[in-house]
Amino acid sequence: MGLILFVPPMIYIFRSSRWWKKIFLAFFVLLYATVFYAFNFKFLADKMFHQPKNKILATVAANKVDSTKLVIGVTINGEAKAYPVEIIGYHHQVQDTVGGEPVMVTYCSVCRTGRVFSPFVNGKFEQFRLVGMDHFNAMFEDATTKSWWRQATGVAVTGKLKGTALKEIPSEQMSLGAWIRKHPNTTILQPDPLFAKQYKNLEGFDEGTIASGLEKRDSASWQFKSWVVGVEIAGHAKAYDWNDLVKQRVINDTFQQMPILLVLEKDNASFHVWNREVNGQVLEFTYDAATGSLRDNAGSGWSMDGVCMECIQSATIGLKLTNVSTYQEFWHSWQSFHPGTLKYISGKK
Repeated sequence: MGLILFVPPMIYIFRSSRWWKKIFLAFFVLLYATVFYAFNFKFLADKMFHQPKNKILATVAANKVDSTKLVIGVTINGEAKAYPVEIIGYHHQVQDTVGGEPVMVTYCSVCRTGRVFSPFVNGKFEQFRLVGMDHFNAMFEDATTKSWWRQATGVAVTGKLKGTALKEIPSEQMSLGAWIRKHPNTTILQPDPLFAKQYKNLEGFDEGTIASGLEKRDSASWQFKSWVVGVEIAGHAKAYDWNDLVKQRVINDTFQQMPILLVLEKDNASFHVWNREVNGQVLEFTYDAATGSLRDNAGSGWSMDGVCMECIQSATIGLKLTNVSTYQEFWHSWQSFHPGTLKYISGKK
């Protein structure tokens, strides 16, 4: 309708106006066409961030990714796979199969959020495309209903399926070296050679030293781009300052009546959150700097995989702590999508 209204005066100007008005109109039309093309074709999110053309998953022996790099790890039906953050951070999503189940591995570098979802909607396998972002978070559109899904929560925020949530698949973030220690038979997603330049633009993201203001870490605590570890239990959320975790290494806390344990490994990158109740007994843990392991108040020693290795009671040897769903992300993201979140302050539970 706008074009129809615009055409008659445009024809009039070209037929009867002076030459400088014709030049001005031609310039305006050219500018409009350029902007129209850019925003409707060139700068569409899925035209700027492409899916890998060569999805290469290598064994540990054939792996080319540095062991210090952060990965999002997934295990299903005994199969383990690792997806480097600086790779999926460009692609935003990688669709794959783990343990015979389709998965959608996603990452938003502006929120520092890694999530893994099942790509089934109402029982149907669905294709998703990146369409942009809202509240700094990546948004995906499904091919069937055209609903828009938020990456940080997996919830559709507009469209026919508004309010529906994708099924989230448990995942862990840690260094590749820590993941390989835990899952020696894992395979690792390798860089697609076609996107070497794009991956290079994310160098330093893992450490928070990237040049981009949208993705660089704020080293102070509780600032817009500060790192936090977020824990969600029974619909309630709590955030733990990354600087505090680096300082303490081990945090014993209780949240929603669950005694939990936060641990940061000596690589300053791999973190874990476990339920610290074992066989009905709530344990207090400390960090053993000499061995890089954990020690509980009963005297038992635990590995950084949450396994009891030096147990006071022989019956508990090999016992494993239970994982608690947790994420590392920017403080602005966690509080945006968990508006009632609590903040852990050292010395106050």
